[in-house]
Amino acid sequence: MLRTPSRRVRGWFTATLVGCALAGCGPAAGERAGGGAKPPARTEVTAEPIEAATELTDTKGVRIALEKPPERIVCLFALCDDALTELGIVPVATNSELLAHPDFLGKEKAAEVDVIPGGFIAPEVEAILSHKPDLVIGLGDTHGKLAPALKGATTFWSMQPGTWQDSVGYLRDLAALTGRTTEGEKAERAFRARLAEAEKAPSGRTALVIYGSDENFGVATPETDVTAGLFPRIAEYPWKSRGVEGGYSLEEILAKDVDVLFVETMSFGDADGRLSEKLAANPLWGKIPAVRNGAVHEVNSEVWAKGRGTRSLGIVLDEATAALR
Repeated sequence: MLRTPSRRVRGWFTATLVGCALAGCGPAAGERAGGGAKPPARTEVTAEPIEAATELTDTKGVRIALEKPPERIVCLFALCDDALTELGIVPVATNSELLAHPDFLGKEKAAEVDVIPGGFIAPEVEAILSHKPDLVIGLGDTHGKLAPALKGATTFWSMQPGTWQDSVGYLRDLAALTGRTTEGEKAERAFRARLAEAEKAPSGRTALVIYGSDENFGVATPETDVTAGLFPRIAEYPWKSRGVEGGYSLEEILAKDVDVLFVETMSFGDADGRLSEKLAANPLWGKIPAVRNGAVHEVNSEVWAKGRGTRSLGIVLDEATAALR
């Protein structure tokens, strides 16, 4: 059996596929969504006031210091685009396609934002600096290596989100640095309200989120994936990471009786078909209850797999709860 993709692998999955053949994850820890009386909302819907700052220690302990609020920001991963959109800011350049989504800027306006060449894995330093950025935001375990090359020319902020709470923290930190405190508080409250509402009526159905480009695909787990971290709150989600040493077989996935399946197709260059369509050739795939009953949902991977911010996660909640009814 091939190994389950790690958190870092999923982060750069669009550049190189490292997966496990028909692999998943085991039983999730925490409360089960189904059965018994409906639990009260577990998420607090209020947001603490955000104070503007030019220096702070972020939600993961990274120290950031600026001379003034940044006006020219380059995004090297989609969480940055997500948070800026929530704050009413457009980056001067990006290397994600998230902004083209209709719930962000839309295709026409997103086309006006320059794209950093080199892709997600190796964005070109010269291209980044050509935009004279006040701040460059990247994913720590992928873009941290750029820090020495950017030092002295701009400020590099290395983010490493692991949970939705981290995403909220980064939103608040960015709101403080940009002075968009009111916008940050409003966005946080809106997301928390969405999550709290979904928690009030959790589904008793079993869900599964998979991602990939072909028969070598991975299962998103709450321990390694921000989006998957929402699912134990809204449905049965019996998938837990087994680390790099192993994954679950398709037979084990079948044994979980998955009712609703969400599929994130990762594209490499030109689009070459949906993951669910490719897996249809496998006779075991057709035995999954969700497949038999037409409850397979191909979702937008830019939002579900890469967005990770409060706006993207809000979209995930809306789409997932609708499908799980």
